[in-house]
Amino acid sequence: MPLRGLTILIAEAASERFRTALTLAAAQAALGGAAHVFCQNEAVALLRPPIAGMADAAHQAAGLPTLAALLDEALALGVTVTACQSGLALTGIAANILDPRIGFGGPVAMLQALGDDRLVCL
Repeated sequence: MPLRGLTILIAEAASERFRTALTLAAAQAALGGAAHVFCQNEAVALLRPPIAGMADAAHQAAGLPTLAALLDEALALGVTVTACQSGLALTGIAANILDPRIGFGGPVAMLQALGDDRLVCL
């Protein structure tokens, strides 16, 4: 049975919710399923370099990746990450400073692409 896709919407600039989203999306991709993370409004700030999580030190101490490393691993696995265009304007972030593997779009495009994917909001 094919694995249904997974789309995760991040609704706030909370680094540990973003870490959870990336972890789930990377696991989905590792299993061969499509995975997409959509950063809505203020959550776009999580993509601003340098990327860091509030719990990075604790994760590193436990042998786990930092938020920046987790994002890199997820993207390498084929997870697509999209920054909301309104969020870019809201946070004052210029698109050209973001990782070039990050796409841009809005909620309408995200919903149009959803298809049979499961949608999770964090």
